[in-house]
Amino acid sequence: MKVAALTIPALNRIVKLSNRQPTPRLKTTSQKHPARRTVLLRADIGSSILDDDSVLRGSPTGALAHSAAFNRRHKQSRTAHKETGKNMADETIDGAFRQTNLLNESAAYIAEREKLRLAEIELMSQQERVSAMRRKLPEGPEVQDYEFIEGSTCLDDGDTARTVRMSELFTLPDRALIIYHFMYGKKNVKPCPMCTAMIDSLNGIAHHLAQNINLAIAAAADLPQLRGHARARGWDKLRLLNCGDNTFKFDLGSENREGQQDSEISVFTLKGGKIRHSYSAHPRMSKEVKERGLDLINPIWNVLDLTPQGRGDWYASLDYGTEVKSLPRAS
Repeated sequence: MKVAALTIPALNRIVKLSNRQPTPRLKTTSQKHPARRTVLLRADIGSSILDDDSVLRGSPTGALAHSAAFNRRHKQSRTAHKETGKNMADETIDGAFRQTNLLNESAAYIAEREKLRLAEIELMSQQERVSAMRRKLPEGPEVQDYEFIEGSTCLDDGDTARTVRMSELFTLPDRALIIYHFMYGKKNVKPCPMCTAMIDSLNGIAHHLAQNINLAIAAAADLPQLRGHARARGWDKLRLLNCGDNTFKFDLGSENREGQQDSEISVFTLKGGKIRHSYSAHPRMSKEVKERGLDLINPIWNVLDLTPQGRGDWYASLDYGTEVKSLPRAS
């Protein structure tokens, strides 16, 4: 099939045609506009995937520039869907997968939002590829059955301590154990605000995670200090472990010989009575990337990144506490 110009309506028609074929994958190149790169049309997901930054390249006077006509078709489609009771906000109109039922979106907005949607699909695919690589890591090294100190599961029961072995943190042999290394204790006499924010998030989803994995928080801070901070934050769903007297944090790389602490997240498995280290991640990923290594598991950054303002230079603080305080309404 030969395509004269890579307009969105044309691409959409090709996708519809390709859906009738047993192998719905087409490769076309625009002759009129050589700057526009090769397009891969994947009918299996019902959208056009363009390589690199060529997604929907061109001026707003192109395929989506006629927003009045576009929105007229949108309105007609919405009316038809109202009559049939179908959901509107998941339909492809003129090659753009609609995210809302709003009729006054500009052509420029629709075009850029479609670019972003395709980029988000590629990001999702990349995340899945990285996750698969993580799962396929070779068997990690065996680690010792570390001895930790913990208190009662209820924070209101005081700070009476007992010892617990790492092997006892596994509830089932086929469940992984995840330990978050809290940057608190020894040289770090105050709890890390960003670690605290991360643990706030983990506490909020702990009951969901418990359906699949085992989770604990380990810190070099003395048990009363750790549990006192937990009470102030409302961490009522987490196992809180003191590891100040063992080499756990040093061995895993979140403590140096001088007692300086760092954050980290580590994954362990228990098979045949042997505890093995499966995976660890630090904030530092390289000399250039010093604080982004745990971003993927931090919902705060992911939510802020959805906004026009983004994350900016905001940093968590212990000063604003745990209450959501009322702010003045925007005028």
